[in-house]
Order: sequence, then C-alpha cells, then structure tokens
Amino acid sequence: MNALELIGRDRALFENDINLYEKEIKDIIQNSSFLVIGGAGTIGQATVKEIFKRDPKLLHVIDISENNLVELVRDIRSSLGYISGEFKTYAIDIGSDIYDSFIDANGKYDYVLNLSALKHVRSEKDPFTLMRLIDVNIFNTDKTLEQSIKNGTKKYFCVSTDKAANPVNMMGASKKIMEMFLMRRSQDIKVSTARFANVAFSDGSLLHGFNQRIEKRQPLSAPQDVRRYFVTKQESGELCLMSALFGENRDIFFPKLSEELNLITFSQIATNYLKNLGYEPYICISEEEARDMANELIKQKKWPCYFFDSDTTGEKDFEEFFTDNEILDMKKFDNIGVIKNELLYDEQKLEYFSKQIKTLREIGKWNKEDLVKLFFYMIPDFGHIETGKYLDSRM
Repeated sequence: MNALELIGRDRALFENDINLYEKEIKDIIQNSSFLVIGGAGTIGQATVKEIFKRDPKLLHVIDISENNLVELVRDIRSSLGYISGEFKTYAIDIGSDIYDSFIDANGKYDYVLNLSALKHVRSEKDPFTLMRLIDVNIFNTDKTLEQSIKNGTKKYFCVSTDKAANPVNMMGASKKIMEMFLMRRSQDIKVSTARFANVAFSDGSLLHGFNQRIEKRQPLSAPQDVRRYFVTKQESGELCLMSALFGENRDIFFPKLSEELNLITFSQIATNYLKNLGYEPYICISEEEARDMANELIKQKKWPCYFFDSDTTGEKDFEEFFTDNEILDMKKFDNIGVIKNELLYDEQKLEYFSKQIKTLREIGKWNKEDLVKLFFYMIPDFGHIETGKYLDSRM
C-alpha cells in the first residue's frame, strides 16, 4: 500500500536534497562508524537502513526490543543483503549498567544517533509512565551524551518532535527540556536534532492501528477535527541522516511547509485507506454502533467508522516546527528548514530539575501534579491544559 497516496502526496519530500548530497553522504558513511540507539523502532529502522545501504565501516544498533531487532535484521538481509563492514545488533536497555559496560567495551564511534523515546501523548496519563517518559527522553539522552563526550564521538544526533515547539503536552515538553540538556552538552560535543511531522504508519500510531483493526476486522476510530502533517518512514530516516551528517552544532532540522507537505485529517486518511482496500466507509454515530455492526457491514464491503471531535489532554490544534523567536535558515536545503541556535541555557534550571526528579525517585512517591509543576518551572509558557480525558478512554 502506497503511504504517499494515503497521506495525499505524489512525491517523496526530501528527494532533491538527498540526490544533491548523495556523493557526500556516501563518502562520510563509508568512512565512519555508527551507533544507533533505539534503532529498532520505526524511525530507528528507517535510519539504520539509510546508513546500511551506503556501506558503513561499522554499524551497531541498540534497542530494548529483542523482537524488533530480529525483524530489523531479517528485513535488511532480505532487502539490502550485506555490507563489507561490521553490522551487529544488541538487545540492551540504555538506562542500565549493562549498557554502560557495553559502551566501555565498544564506545569509540564517530557518530551516535539516539532515536529512543517515549513518543505518545497518552504516556502522560499516569505519574509512573510519565516518570519513565522523563527518564527515557531526558536523562537517558544526557547520559549517552556524556558517554559520547568521554569517548571522543565526532557528532551526537538526537530526535526531537514538532510538539517541542510551543508544547501543550508532557511528551512535547519533555523533548523541549531534552533540547535544553542538549544545549548544555553542545559546549563539549557537536550536536544536532530534528523535529518531525507525524511518521505515517509508525509503530503504535493511529495509522498503524488502522492496519491492526483491519486485520482483526474491527471498526476504525479517528478524530475528524485534528489535522496533521505526515512524512513516510523512509523520509523520517532521511531527515535524521541529513541532520546527523550535515547539521552544524545546535542545529534543529525540520520539514519545510510546502505544497508537498500538506495537512490532512486522520478521518480522511482512514477514508483513503479503506477505499484503497476496496471498502466503503460507513459512518457510525457511536462506538457501540460501530462494534455491533462490524460483522454485518464488512460482509457488504462496508467498514464501520466512528469519527469524533477530539477532547483529550495534550492535543494541539495545529502543528508547528519552530517558534517566532527562533532563527531560521530556509535556503541551504530544498525541503529541509534549519533552526540555528546560539549557545543559550539556564544551568540553575537544569540542575534544579535534575535534583528534584532525583529526590522524588529516591523517596519513591510522586504524583502527576509534582511533575507538571516542574515542567512549568522549566517552561513558564507551557501550554498544558488538563482535561481529565486521555486517548486510552477511546476505542
């Protein structure tokens, strides 16, 4: 199924930029060693494949998911084959002391790309998952940054999110705070990052859920008032690679808004998806009706759909990749914009945030209000509004 067609596009977004820099990309990769952290997630796999197909000197991939690593290797062997250099995968939690031992033994990499993250807005629904989000998105990043500095890594790349620009949810705010920690470390290592549009059909996403619902012959459910920008899996890997290789210190890469990158609702993608499969969407007035009528409708080549107006915590009315006070370079690349950051961070804030999180964890008790208060301290204009409703309460 053509992801470009489903998201309303007819051409790849970064094709011109990749073609223009292809020789330089290959030269760098063939003479460099790479560590990709979180390399078995959707964006991670896409990035690993972009590196692999250009024959790196060495490529190591770390991920907590053993199963996803197995599929990554099978996919690469079945599509791209082999490289002349070393390619290995490791099922390790980067927050563990086992990872620290791994880095002590294997830590001399030219490029470290950190693609590990808790990415779902729904992860802020309870204080325990939220604390893990903070751990993964902020402190694991700072830890692996410090290790890269000690090991003389040339460049550290870490994926961010469009939701870090004027954040309204805890996930986006965690990535904004992560960018603050990156800024501090940029005095000792060259760093760059990327803010994304939604990656179409990425693991765990609503669009990926469409695949699961079809396979299980269940209704499709989607907001009809939320419009988002989408990139394909391959485009996500290309954007990470371009930032990692060509981003100057403290640069943030993002997709330019153009006629190639258009807003589309989740409900429209669901409609496109079903028509592509030969089904007519049947709009139901409730979740109950959609569930009850599923078997009968599907026999008639119709698919039950429940489309609704969003009212859950953390949903942003519109997407943005940069803020009004950020300096942009919109000329260097055809379809990639670059945020140019000066060295600017508040050491006192970073230390206070770290100390408070450490204290809460040592005590072993905290609530969501404690964490939200800390986020407002770090980001005074944080646009978080608690509605008491979360995505897990919907079909």
